[in-house]
This record gives sequence, C-alpha cells and structure tokens, in this order.
Amino acid sequence: MSDVFDPAKRSAVMARVKSKDTRPELLLRRLLTGLGARYRLHRKDLPGSPDVAMPGRRLAIFVHGCFWHGHDCPRGARVPKANRDYWLAKVARNVARDARNRADLAAAGWRVETVWECEMRDQEALKERLGGLLSETSPLPPPGGCAVCPPP
Repeated sequence: MSDVFDPAKRSAVMARVKSKDTRPELLLRRLLTGLGARYRLHRKDLPGSPDVAMPGRRLAIFVHGCFWHGHDCPRGARVPKANRDYWLAKVARNVARDARNRADLAAAGWRVETVWECEMRDQEALKERLGGLLSETSPLPPPGGCAVCPPP
C-alpha cells in the first residue's frame, strides 16, 4: 500500500509532529509542579536530553509516545499499513537509542524513569508514582564521588 499523501504533503505532516512541549509532557510537568518538585527541561548536556531532569535528585524522566518508542500497549503495537518496513525499522532505531541513552545516564549516576503516553490516562496513579519517585531520599552521588569527601 502506498502513502496516501504525496512526498511534499507527507513532509509537511511529519514536520508538525512535536518533540517538545507535547500534551503528555505538559501534563507531567503540571503534576510534578503540583507535588512541589523543581526541575530543568531538555538538558542537552545529558544523554538523550531528558524531558525533565532533577539534578539534585539525579533523576531524569523521559516522556515517550507509545507508537514512536515501541511500547507494548495496543497503541504502541500498532504498525501502519503504508510503508511498514520503514516504520518497523524507525521504531526499532528509537528503541535502541532509548536503551543507549538510559544506559549512559545510569552509568553517569542518574536514576532514569520513562513515563508512557498511555499512563497519562490514569492521572491519580501517575501522581502516586511520581510522588514515590520524589520521596526517595537517597539521591545518588555523582560518579567518582566528591573531591572533598573521602570515598566510602
């Protein structure tokens, strides 16, 4: 099955797909602010530029769309009929990149969490999960420890 749009129209449609300040991301930020959390957005100096970073807690949160990042929910398992091979490869590349970014952040001493688009439906459960993440009182020390403090 061929694409329903001509290449110029498809390009225009894809250019409108947002990567920042999406509705799920804005909802997550609203919930975090309501819990009293302070955070930074899209830290380019961190692997994968996490959507939300809390340096004091060494916590990075990614907000992933189920389709784009290959979640195992019904929306994430959907594969377009048009250009099927392209989309399967594209999502596989995204999943591999996400795993690499998570590993790099963990190696740098960060806790990494992913909030999926489908989790946004149950805001109370998400708020409870975020509260649990924020209540973890032992932020990880930076890798290599402090220059002043002796190693443990």
